Amino acid sequence: MLIQLFAATGVLAVLTVVPGPDMAVVTKRAVSSGWQDGLRTVGGITAGLMVWGVLAVAGLAAVLAASATAYTVFALAGAAYLVFLGFQALLQNRRGRFQAPAATLTPPRGNPWRTGLVSNVFNPKIAVFYTGLLPARAPTGLSAHSGMTLLVLVHAMLTAVWLGGYVMLLSKARSLFEKPAVRRGMDRATGTVLIGFGLQVATTQP
Repeated sequence: MLIQLFAATGVLAVLTVVPGPDMAVVTKRAVSSGWQDGLRTVGGITAGLMVWGVLAVAGLAAVLAASATAYTVFALAGAAYLVFLGFQALLQNRRGRFQAPAATLTPPRGNPWRTGLVSNVFNPKIAVFYTGLLPARAPTGLSAHSGMTLLVLVHAMLTAVWLGGYVMLLSKARSLFEKPAVRRGMDRATGTVLIGFGLQVATTQP
């Protein structure tokens, strides 16, 4: 059972570190308003994983993953939110809010924890991932529900540690990101990436 758990953890670790919408959302928040809001965003993302974990264990995520209509509705909602965040970053960039000292910069609107939660809850790929991959990786020495619950907790922990460490790494380079030219470049980059991820989610089939 331990060998199966280690193997599943390795797969989850690889999937966790691959850049995606979560990393783009965290980057935008941490660079714009500091590591505290960055960690709050990570907390929201982790909570979103727990929500999907509960749904997966209850069998509801499988219904979403199997229903093309439900998947499409969730995909479009999640895509719209990511595109909204992307345009928000680009709009901030266009307004040129980078001339004042960093301490006086207006942070992005919205609660960072809620931003992370919503961006993750409205990601239907998590439903497909939790119902398609996790059951096959669950340790055979445990019941189906217990094995799934364990892997969801492992994934949430890996996500929190990875993104939390990433936020703290960004904070070490805070002085670099405070420079107006760098801030403009980061907002352009994260805004474009978020819009790109949103369009990808909207056009990807289950």
